[in-house]
Amino acid sequence: MALMQIVISPRLPEGESVSPYVAEFHKFLKKTKLRHTLHDMGTIIEGNATQLFSVARKLHEIPFKKGRRRVYTTIQIDDRRDKKVFLGDKIKSVRSKMR
Repeated sequence: MALMQIVISPRLPEGESVSPYVAEFHKFLKKTKLRHTLHDMGTIIEGNATQLFSVARKLHEIPFKKGRRRVYTTIQIDDRRDKKVFLGDKIKSVRSKMR
């Protein structure tokens, strides 16, 4: 299992909010049935690497389909194959050491 953090930044006119685009990203993700979580700076998605690269490409296209002419997307993938890793595991590990 792998984790991907993705941040998609469509170029917007000054004063326009990115939140409608983020809402569209999450509507799309809900249909994929992949576990995901929104945080203040992006989204983390759980899946295998093939799924994650595919979903990243599809998410990247959403702003273009809505008329944006430039989109900047960053992804980070943690693909661990020696053990199963799930969304939230890293946070649990850190919190257990804070007690």
